Amino acid sequence: MIRRATAEDVEEIARLYERSFATLDFLPVLHTLDEYRWWFAKQLAEHEGWVWDDGSLRGFIVLTEDELLYLYLDVGWTGRGIGSALLDHAKLRRPAGFTLWTFQQNDGARRFYERHGLVPVEFTEGEGNEEKTPDVRYRWTPNG
Repeated sequence: MIRRATAEDVEEIARLYERSFATLDFLPVLHTLDEYRWWFAKQLAEHEGWVWDDGSLRGFIVLTEDELLYLYLDVGWTGRGIGSALLDHAKLRRPAGFTLWTFQQNDGARRFYERHGLVPVEFTEGEGNEEKTPDVRYRWTPNG
């Protein structure tokens, strides 16, 4: 069910991201759906994107050479193994390891990443993200 993301997926990715990001009610809403469309078209053109597709897009990841930029699931689709499968796919695609950022208040994501062997390596007060919200950088390496 995991396949390479294409330009044709941008609309569904942008809508999924908008829905999922809206559940993080501690964050300000800074962008419109049109801005998400533009942003994810750019991300897929510049980086490696993968989607979970079972007839509908349920989740996606975007990878650079050494960072997992996005791992998002559609609302109501957590707890079904999709996030684990997408994260495992990122590990296969980046066997030397990678980092990722999440918000410190995103307890569910933090538990998920730690359960899958990622370790927190840096905490900030949010000066590096546009939401200006405290975040944490995680690292995954194959040998922990």
